[in-house]
Amino acid sequence: MPLRAIVFDLFDTLVDLDMDGLPLVTLNGRSFPSTAGALHAEIARHAPISLDELARAQRAVDQEVRAPRYEAGRELPTRERMDLVLARLGVRDDGALAERLTALHMGLLVAQVRRLAHHAELLGALRRHAQLAVCSNFSHSQTAFAVLEAAGLRWSFDAVLISDAVGFRKPRPEIFRATLGALGSAPDETLHVGDNLAADIAGAAALGMRTAWITRRVAKVDEALANHTGARPDHVVADLRELAEIVRRA
Repeated sequence: MPLRAIVFDLFDTLVDLDMDGLPLVTLNGRSFPSTAGALHAEIARHAPISLDELARAQRAVDQEVRAPRYEAGRELPTRERMDLVLARLGVRDDGALAERLTALHMGLLVAQVRRLAHHAELLGALRRHAQLAVCSNFSHSQTAFAVLEAAGLRWSFDAVLISDAVGFRKPRPEIFRATLGALGSAPDETLHVGDNLAADIAGAAALGMRTAWITRRVAKVDEALANHTGARPDHVVADLRELAEIVRRA
């Protein structure tokens, strides 16, 4: 079958996200990069909450709500997570504080995004041969669109599907089916490109999509592949430039 569509993961595929650049927070004698310090400063303007109390509330929400949803392949949008954290802290909010916390958290994440200068031209060339889409796990669609816009990539895509809007996370088939539906493309006519072997490669392969594993941000490629028990990628690429040859041969 000819290759009619290419679907991309967003982070560490189209753009890089380095969480190590976040501000350092110190809790219980341990320092680590996190948005928690900035979130605490904002919450503390409204209620006498300590950083440790915020950290405990975040852990509780993540363990009791986010982890079960992720296990079921469902998304927890960032705004909902902020509502739950504030409720756990007993902080009354009409929604305005949760919205500010969401914007603050996402703004700090966006600052850690690195664009790859050659991707815009590459996508322009690929689009002459196939439809293009984004299919990504992320908890805030508006930020995902802003990242694509800032990287000069937004208008390269015929469809952009983010898990917080779809409700399902990769590797669940629903988000892949929604992407295929938006493109009007059959699975065997579509190549999915991503950095996560379980979410991107195994998830797409389960629907009969072709797959390409991008290893640019994978620390130990051979070890990761050896430990992966799901479907093997059809292609392994270190740079998205290699897709041009895959498309040419398809």
